[in-house]
Amino acid sequence: MRKILWTSIAVVVLAGAAAGYVHRAAHRNDAAAAAAEAVDISPGPKLLVRSTADGAMGHLAVVSAADPRGPRKTSAVSCNRVYAAAGTAICLRPDGPLATYQIAVLGPHLQELDSYPMVGVPNRARVSADGRLVTWTAFVTGDSYNGGQFSTRVGVLDTRTGDLLVDTLESFALTRDGRPYQAADVNYWGITFARDDTTFYATMSTAGHRYLVRGDLTARTVRTLAENVECPSLSPDGTRIAFKQAVDGDPVKGWRPAVLDLATPHPTTLAETRSVDDQIAWLDDHTVMYALHRDADHADVWSLPADGGGAPALLVPDAESPAHLS
Repeated sequence: MRKILWTSIAVVVLAGAAAGYVHRAAHRNDAAAAAAEAVDISPGPKLLVRSTADGAMGHLAVVSAADPRGPRKTSAVSCNRVYAAAGTAICLRPDGPLATYQIAVLGPHLQELDSYPMVGVPNRARVSADGRLVTWTAFVTGDSYNGGQFSTRVGVLDTRTGDLLVDTLESFALTRDGRPYQAADVNYWGITFARDDTTFYATMSTAGHRYLVRGDLTARTVRTLAENVECPSLSPDGTRIAFKQAVDGDPVKGWRPAVLDLATPHPTTLAETRSVDDQIAWLDDHTVMYALHRDADHADVWSLPADGGGAPALLVPDAESPAHLS
């Protein structure tokens, strides 16, 4: 089963060429491996980020959670998107010179544990709290959620077995507003996992509407919970979803960060007036963090109280794609 699924993906991504690049990716030179050893992503009071600093663009770095604007350790490993938990990281990165991409699973010292060809252009990445499951979203057509002319593909991998649990969520049974639903325009993106490694949340779009959905990896089912919810992120205590919501329901107008208590139907809009096009992460149970771009290449990570009060604060300059490693 595993071989069949991964072979089907490799065929889509230039077949033998992609397989060749994956083989080479699994045998990085010793110098790069030694450089990676200096950066430790095992659990602790620290943040993993993707650097956007000149001279270290795209490289993974770790900063102290107590002093996130202070010194950082920067690795030789680079990614387009990254996330980590429990000493496991997912790195979405280019795969050779053919404008293709790959999914790399990294260990506590950013050493490569495995890699796979990827369909599409990297966009979102998450890891379950215990490090077992990794997920990614890629644009298959289009390059933005803004405007609606795009198609996405979501995958979920079990890092312990190497099995591809989800190749496309479109194969799951979908219930919308309490009724079974099927449509050719259904898209999913931005998975976040609950601690049971079975329940997940994601965004589903269809017929011009975007929904928060709850899914079950074992039952292979998905059902809608709320509208105008994109790129969800489950809080550490499992009770709330941080997300971006389109202004007036229209992504062309931008997004504002918000938090939804899963026990209530009404979200809390957070105190950020700039447009946040990111899968928001949790710094702790009371604080969220997200990237804001200064230009096409440079970004900073900001933090914000999750209760709707306070004001945005610069957390990590010249960085994006943050993950709290505690």
